[in-house]
Amino acid sequence: MKHVHLRGLDVARIGLGAMGMSFAFTGAGSDDAESIRTIHRAIELGVTLIDTAEIYGPYVNEDLVGRALKGRRDDVVLATKFGMISHAGAGQGHLDSSPANIRTAVEGSLQRLGTDRIDLYYQHRVDPNTPIEDTIGELADLVAEGKIRHIGLSEAGTATIRRANAVHPITALQSEYSLWTRDPEPEILPLLRELGIGFVPYSPLGKGFLTGTIRSTDQFDKTDFRATNPRFTGENFQRNLAIADEVAAIAAEVGATPAQVAIAWLLTKGDDIAPIPGTKRVARLEENVGADSVELTADQVAKLDGLTPASGDHHTEAQMEMIGR
Repeated sequence: MKHVHLRGLDVARIGLGAMGMSFAFTGAGSDDAESIRTIHRAIELGVTLIDTAEIYGPYVNEDLVGRALKGRRDDVVLATKFGMISHAGAGQGHLDSSPANIRTAVEGSLQRLGTDRIDLYYQHRVDPNTPIEDTIGELADLVAEGKIRHIGLSEAGTATIRRANAVHPITALQSEYSLWTRDPEPEILPLLRELGIGFVPYSPLGKGFLTGTIRSTDQFDKTDFRATNPRFTGENFQRNLAIADEVAAIAAEVGATPAQVAIAWLLTKGDDIAPIPGTKRVARLEENVGADSVELTADQVAKLDGLTPASGDHHTEAQMEMIGR
């Protein structure tokens, strides 16, 4: 697989998001053995960037990834995230990027992942109650101690990115970016290029919608967070089916699957971008990795650039409030 650079961090240009193996999606946590096989197959296919977070579960996804990487740790670039669990008492879902909380979080992640260092450690969401300078200062200390190698941010706004990078070089920003979530293009991507920061798009397949395999919300169980996502509910869902059909039409022209086309489109956006499509199944992983060999023409990229805009926000109202700080 071709590689890209996230600042100074070399990674294969298609990674693997592990969240759905344990959390948020229909069937999550139902087949750890298949999830572990998927991680092992990813390594065989040349995937290097594996992404998790302490909030996924919480905790169980890091434990799963740690078990999968036993004896294979040096084959991957391991990324995890902190800051959406307050370990001082407020608990899960409470933003806390205070230095003391970071110390507790990193020790827990290292233990669950079965490793002595985290290659890329992200602040999961910006904590409005802790100056970003304090957060990055503590992370810089962890870099000096060897517990983490690189610092990342997730869904941070332009001013926060600048302030953070002034304290310590930021290696990567992880935010949602796909054919139907183009929010980073006007301001975030130009800033990242200016500062030399890499970009890791999550949900590159629109939480599965862009694959064309989701035709009804009846496919979701009650634990699936898409059941309350604005783009998957009511009239928005019906309108957004047109986008999936547009992608499928171009995929037929290319001779690839819609998922491969959606990922290949992202790969045309720069040599500093490494999307992390998530799956818990070997077959889907192999399909996603196949995007590495899909070549889109300029005309096909232009058609994809001009897809019908999505109806509805890409997160719930509460989740949107935590983005772009």
